[in-house]
Amino acid sequence: MSDTAPDNPAEEDGAGGKMPLLDHLIELRSRLLKSLLAIALAFGVCFYFARPIFAILVQPLIAAGQGKLIYTQLFEAFFVEVKVAFFASMMIAFPVIANQLWKFVAPGLYRQEKRALLPFLFATPALFAVGASFAYFITIPLALRFLLGFQGDVGGVTQEALPSVGNYLDFTMQFIMAFGIAFLLPILLMLIERAGLVSRDQLISARRYMIVAAFAISAVATPPDILSQFLLAVPLILLYEFSIFAIWFTQRRRKTGAETAPVEPLEEA
Repeated sequence: MSDTAPDNPAEEDGAGGKMPLLDHLIELRSRLLKSLLAIALAFGVCFYFARPIFAILVQPLIAAGQGKLIYTQLFEAFFVEVKVAFFASMMIAFPVIANQLWKFVAPGLYRQEKRALLPFLFATPALFAVGASFAYFITIPLALRFLLGFQGDVGGVTQEALPSVGNYLDFTMQFIMAFGIAFLLPILLMLIERAGLVSRDQLISARRYMIVAAFAISAVATPPDILSQFLLAVPLILLYEFSIFAIWFTQRRRKTGAETAPVEPLEEA
């Protein structure tokens, strides 16, 4: 029997074929195992270098004038190294995890959908790194200087900050994760706009609600002091405005591309 052309031309772009549920589950298990293996290998390396990694994380505390950390439970220092190793291993293994996720999703996408999603896939770790760097170099030092400023003489009593290693690590990780995820806001808004779930005009009209939501999110995602909340809320608002501009820019590019695309002549009957 001679080969026949596929009924749906879109199937040639990598989508359109159906896979049984069992095959989907087997594929998902394979991707999860590879991701977990990458995390485990990274964890082993990071646990060996846990102290040097933690030494990097305490630099903002040293710069703020605090040169002492304590631990009040015998196992606290050990679990801090475990948490540091796991935190670092997730960062290191993220490219592998993202690659496995892409390989699981990509076969079900059309070629134009792949082209649309790839820039967002590459931008995600970059924006997360920018947010984490912003927290490490700017936000954390400012918050520490503010919070450590309460030390000194209070009514004849010396008030001294003695943060524990576990408390400081939780403080630092909370800032880094909050700002890293917050800087992914433009990607989230641009994706839901491309999916047709929201329009640019709707985002503009919801600006006042976003300002309230930014302060509400910062109140949950940061320590309970007004400076830390303000330091997260302001970037969230600015990122929201940047997202509106980025959506306008991409819409203009899509419109320009559609206008300049060659029109295929109609076939004569």
